[in-house]
Amino acid sequence: MASLEEEINNAGGALALLRQGRSGAYPFPIRPEFTNWRDEQEAWRNSAALMDLSHHMTDLVLQGPDTYKLLESIGANSFEGFGPDSAKQLIAVRPDGYMIGDCILFCVGDHDVRIVGRPPALNWVEFHAATGGWDVTVRRDECTVNNPKGRDLFRLQLQGPYAAAVFEKVNGGPMPDIPFFHMGRFKVGPHEVRALNHRMSGFPGYEFTGPYADFEAVRDRILEAGAEYGLRQIGGRAYASVATESGWIANTLPATYTGEDMKAFRDWMPARSFEGNLALAGSHVSERIEDYYTTPWDLGYGHIVNFDHDFIGREGLEQIKDQPHRRKAWVLWNRDDVAGIFASMYEQGNDRFKYLEMPAAFYTACQFDRVEKSGELVGAAMLTVYSSNVRGWISLGTIDPSAAVGDEVEIVWGEPDGGSPNPAVERHTQTRIRGTVMSRPFPNKH
Repeated sequence: MASLEEEINNAGGALALLRQGRSGAYPFPIRPEFTNWRDEQEAWRNSAALMDLSHHMTDLVLQGPDTYKLLESIGANSFEGFGPDSAKQLIAVRPDGYMIGDCILFCVGDHDVRIVGRPPALNWVEFHAATGGWDVTVRRDECTVNNPKGRDLFRLQLQGPYAAAVFEKVNGGPMPDIPFFHMGRFKVGPHEVRALNHRMSGFPGYEFTGPYADFEAVRDRILEAGAEYGLRQIGGRAYASVATESGWIANTLPATYTGEDMKAFRDWMPARSFEGNLALAGSHVSERIEDYYTTPWDLGYGHIVNFDHDFIGREGLEQIKDQPHRRKAWVLWNRDDVAGIFASMYEQGNDRFKYLEMPAAFYTACQFDRVEKSGELVGAAMLTVYSSNVRGWISLGTIDPSAAVGDEVEIVWGEPDGGSPNPAVERHTQTRIRGTVMSRPFPNKH
């Protein structure tokens, strides 16, 4: 079987491979809308929202005496206190400190961890488990589209200002006190589930799991209990905007495509892996793939980087930690300029602008759109959505220190030279959208 390294070489380099457009934006594999995506978006801020996360993420099950040691050798964040019924975000970097990916570790038992998230971080863990001589076993519970046997667990998330009331109702009494990023158990009718306390949408709630055979019964019980609170199921269209609103840059490019110190990983990875199929697009076009790599500081993870242990990339992070870094920030689009994009659809000829899909306007798996201030590049818009909560278009991405909150910037929207060879990208003309840098898309209301 061909390796990722061979695939890169056959394509003429990593950028040539990534710009072939093999994959577009990944559709969320559930019903697009249960009601309508506008009301579904507003539910996680105004009432309660039930999200089905059972299908789109792979779980990597890691077990054995060396489980914690292996994860600690990879994670750039501290593992102090990690153990059964706790959770942790794993920050994985390559030797020079650039991001491979992040994921969530669910410690479901002693030396028994389910790793959940995008494939790059999971693949990195599996590579080291397979090649590093660790006393561990690894099993993949693949996402639904690649899993003919079916999932082990369902994963649901209930968030919003009325989530606590719904939980208490289905539990038949007060909920257990579950500390942030820890797990506990409660009842949904006769079914016991394990819950993680975290806040994907920025509001109180839990992510909870149980045997997949219980999925429909648990879901229906929650929907029945939440009806009086305005609970809505969240479809795939609305869910695509959750990451942008909550501040998770979900479509980073893993820094695995270059460097001799990463060659063993590329030789181990198959050509038709996530990394081999990934597509790169957007208005930011560089001849250096390293210009698309990010650091933990760029993504808002700098505060959890911890040098209290040895890990892959520690020396690299120590060398760059005091350098200027980009930061995670939002840009609010100018409404008149947005209206101009839609108006261009009614013009004859080739002067139409790149189409804005609603609510999520990203059209590739890994998108970088130029953010400029006074004509100079100051950042990348990576996730652009229309938010019914904001009543406007917002982008989440990485911004230089020179672009402060409140500064006016421009987003370059559309591909250069009329569009790329990617058949998912129509012929169009680039345009510029005025925007304002924000620290948050909106203040918390509750």
